[in-house]
Amino acid sequence: MRALLALAILATSSAAVAQGGATPLFTSDAPIRIKVQGPIGAISRNMARSTDPQPGMLIMFGPAETHPIQLSARGLSRRTGGICEFPPLRVEFTRPPAATSLFVKQKRLKLVTHCKSAAGHQQYLLLEYAAYPMFNALTPLSFKARLATVDYAEPGGKVSTTRWGFFIEDIDDVRKRNGLGNSNVGARILASQLEPNQAGRVALFEYMIGNLDWSMRAGPAGEECCHNTKLLAGPGNTLVPIAYDWDYSGFVDAPYAVPPKQIRVRSVRQRFYQGYCRHNAQVLAAAAEMRSKRGAMEGALSQVPGLEERTKRKALSYLAGFFDEIASDDAVRANVLKGCLGG
Repeated sequence: MRALLALAILATSSAAVAQGGATPLFTSDAPIRIKVQGPIGAISRNMARSTDPQPGMLIMFGPAETHPIQLSARGLSRRTGGICEFPPLRVEFTRPPAATSLFVKQKRLKLVTHCKSAAGHQQYLLLEYAAYPMFNALTPLSFKARLATVDYAEPGGKVSTTRWGFFIEDIDDVRKRNGLGNSNVGARILASQLEPNQAGRVALFEYMIGNLDWSMRAGPAGEECCHNTKLLAGPGNTLVPIAYDWDYSGFVDAPYAVPPKQIRVRSVRQRFYQGYCRHNAQVLAAAAEMRSKRGAMEGALSQVPGLEERTKRKALSYLAGFFDEIASDDAVRANVLKGCLGG
């Protein structure tokens, strides 16, 4: 009975924050076709040394749109770690898109790109994308993403390569959509400052996909909070964590993904719980929520275009292992919450 009551509270909490609609770019999951034109080769060659923006064009096909942009490399590990041939990109519109444009209200967007040109790396990108609609199926307190087929072209217009990529919703649009406020935090926060329902949900979702590369309390050394998590101001002076960036997860299982040195597991495929004990009741509610929405999450994965059948089977098998671990409240306590953290 207590678990059912907690689930009802959790569902009410999610519904209560859904204040507005997404911007046009993120109202559909249908893939789009675009061309990103600019000094692509130079940006790739210099990605470890420079994030200086370069002039370019964003061209959309059907209906046709052309937008002047500033284009730059972004990110940290994929850009500077020597593991990728192509960097994640930031697209900044130099003029506001027209009211009729799919990109209306967009100013700066993150474009997640292929790490390497090999065909297999397309599967890793599509799995990373899949995590976004899977999390959307659980809660509106999540980033939306829009899949795209991207033609990359040099300034003269010649296409050098075509690959899958996806845009990530801006955090300010997540904030507006959920009726939340901006937060102003330093390098580290207390676990007691986190909104409990969302903190429990995020911790369990990260566990589900086997992600170890995140924190909702602290950022990397020398940076502000938090690591692969954004914080928004929620009810009662709480901070609402919004998770993103899952290429290092066991669910994606990219060849360059290795566990953090401080976590003693054999590989990223081995799940390791990083939630806080103070949120155990909320995690039990989140587990019940996930059990009830398993079909929606697996459906979101299965509907991603371009995924090979063997990729889907491997990913679904990995998720099945998680659902075995949370089959009941007692199973959650024994398999997940026994490893909870203080704080």
